[in-house]
Amino acid sequence: MQDGIKNLIFDFGGVIINLTRNRCLEAFEELGVTNIRELICNNYHHKDLFMKLELGQITVGQFHDGIRRMSGRLLTDQQIDMAWISMLDDIPSYKLDLLLELQKQYRVLLLSNTNEIHWKWAERACFNYKGHCASDFFSKIYLSYELNMEKPDIEIFEYVLADAHIQPTETLFIDDAVVNCRAAETLGIHTYIPEPREDWSHLF
Repeated sequence: MQDGIKNLIFDFGGVIINLTRNRCLEAFEELGVTNIRELICNNYHHKDLFMKLELGQITVGQFHDGIRRMSGRLLTDQQIDMAWISMLDDIPSYKLDLLLELQKQYRVLLLSNTNEIHWKWAERACFNYKGHCASDFFSKIYLSYELNMEKPDIEIFEYVLADAHIQPTETLFIDDAVVNCRAAETLGIHTYIPEPREDWSHLF
């Protein structure tokens, strides 16, 4: 850990929660969404309905209706949600314990390109830990679908710095997407890019 770091900004998917994208792709294909591999991308930029959902440009209901049109089937909301949520695995308990511990020394923030379906599920299934809730693990939570902005756009980093009243040179940003980290670095933010499923607790 570099000297002078007072603030930590964590990505969610792939850093805090483990992901299995292929399972999600296969689930949507089984529902009849044959072009799903063009829409849920490995370069961290989803397209069409999925991008609009993560930017808060459409409601969950509009997303459900869009998936039904794409599949040509009378899918239930639950079928669609389960396919989409199947991308999410678990948050290892040691990471949750560490996030709580880090707050004793740092200002801990979350900055995620995510959507309402994924986040609401994570709040119920993952952050309900030892009697805690999501807001117990972070000083502030910044979500793309609420801000109508997403990484790697510079505007979202500028917004977080200003809203949290923190200095970029005193901040470490941990994100598994190179493009997001490179964007943050242009503002003077320190970055770390973990490998998939890495135990990044060694940083501390």
